[in-house]
Amino acid sequence: GWSGVFRATGVIFFAYIGFDAVSVAAQEARNPQRDIPIGILGSLIICTVLYILMSLVMTGLAPYASLNVPHPVFVAIESGGPQLAWLGVIVNVGAVVGLASVVLVLLLGQSRIFYAMSRDGLIPPIYSKVHKNFRTPWLGTMVTGVIAAILAGIFPLSILGELVSIGTLAAFVIVCVGIMVLRVKEPDAHRPFRTPAVWIVAPLGIAMCLFMMAFLPFDTWLRLVIWTIIGLGIYFTYGARHAKAPTWSLARQPAE
Repeated sequence: GWSGVFRATGVIFFAYIGFDAVSVAAQEARNPQRDIPIGILGSLIICTVLYILMSLVMTGLAPYASLNVPHPVFVAIESGGPQLAWLGVIVNVGAVVGLASVVLVLLLGQSRIFYAMSRDGLIPPIYSKVHKNFRTPWLGTMVTGVIAAILAGIFPLSILGELVSIGTLAAFVIVCVGIMVLRVKEPDAHRPFRTPAVWIVAPLGIAMCLFMMAFLPFDTWLRLVIWTIIGLGIYFTYGARHAKAPTWSLARQPAE
């Protein structure tokens, strides 16, 4: 029923994290004010259309209940009969290459987030060390990759998917709240990116994210609470002591 549909929207939300990776590349873009919004909106539209078309083809080939497996595309092709058998090898190779590219993009995005956090003093400086030749945060990328590999090897895919989805939804809620708070507390702050109609967009974002989170299982919420406690522990034991003042706060301080 509809409860299953709404729960599915929360469970598969991690599939849309790719567009979030576009935003973390703003520091490396030549004209971020123009290019980043185009990249985010363009990737959203393209991915949504491809997801819909792929779902229509797969559910047309096989019953949806049989696709709850780690290799649903291959199962759908097998259901199509011997005339589609030649597609099996191509699909399997494409799935491996596609998943590898997704992992690389997400590792790039996460390492850039850690880079920005480290530069602000919230996490150790190892994450903001830049390679002298490639000019990328290589140490942070390596640490992120090792941690991701360990988590992927320990936890089942279903648990990781739900954890990533609810964590991302919670992060979006916090971002929407933070934008509104800053509009009140720091109305004159320099904003290269300014959210249009923020008092409409931000509340709608909060409501939609909370709506999807509400249908996720209780154990997923419990993992979110534990994960949040760990994050707060890192913040209060390290980040709060080493955090640097925001640039707009520094600009308002009188010169010595």
